[in-house]
Amino acid sequence: MKDKAVVLVSGGLDSCVTAAIAAEKYEPAFLHLNYGQRTEKRELKAFNDIADYYSVTQRLVVDVSYLKQIGGSSLTDERIEVSKADLQYQGVPTSYVPFRNANILAIATSWAEVIGATRIFIGAVEEDSSGYPDCREEFYAAFNKVIELGTRPETHIVIETPIIHLKKWQIVKKGLELSAPLDKTWSCYQSEDEACGVCDSCALRLRGFQMAGVDDPIPYRTRPNYL
Repeated sequence: MKDKAVVLVSGGLDSCVTAAIAAEKYEPAFLHLNYGQRTEKRELKAFNDIADYYSVTQRLVVDVSYLKQIGGSSLTDERIEVSKADLQYQGVPTSYVPFRNANILAIATSWAEVIGATRIFIGAVEEDSSGYPDCREEFYAAFNKVIELGTRPETHIVIETPIIHLKKWQIVKKGLELSAPLDKTWSCYQSEDEACGVCDSCALRLRGFQMAGVDDPIPYRTRPNYL
């Protein structure tokens, strides 16, 4: 029998490929957060579609709309414009949701401790991401220490970040290699019918597919060449 793992699945490309990696060795339990983001309904659909693909029976969808009340991000505050793609930008973009991943990991740890999971998988990407401070490897190393100190002595839960050092094109290739359902994913920050093609997330995703030499299977309003 496989050990159980909590897999954080936003519905995006990175979380889908991470789920595919986790499913190779673990029995996955999928966790998704609704936090008042612009594409909340579309991301939830992607989550359930991916969960159906992997026949995941344990699913937890958590409402953390307080992140929208807190604000500070273009994903949760309609008054803040979603940044247009600038793949050379080195700062923290407006789409950063303050300390979101710590909130997600805390919930995942609580659930993992209850259901007996030994791993938490998250699709964080450090090198080719938009510069989010809570996507850095040292953040997850520190959180692993927090889990060790803050759970029962007999509990052993470790955060896994299997794609953290991959470029987006390598993530696409890995997903294809594992037959991950990339057509069921959604990455756009601001549109729920057709991906906009111009936000940070769309740009990174499109460039990844373009560098991998394959077509992105989801619909786009516009498909700029980011090579």
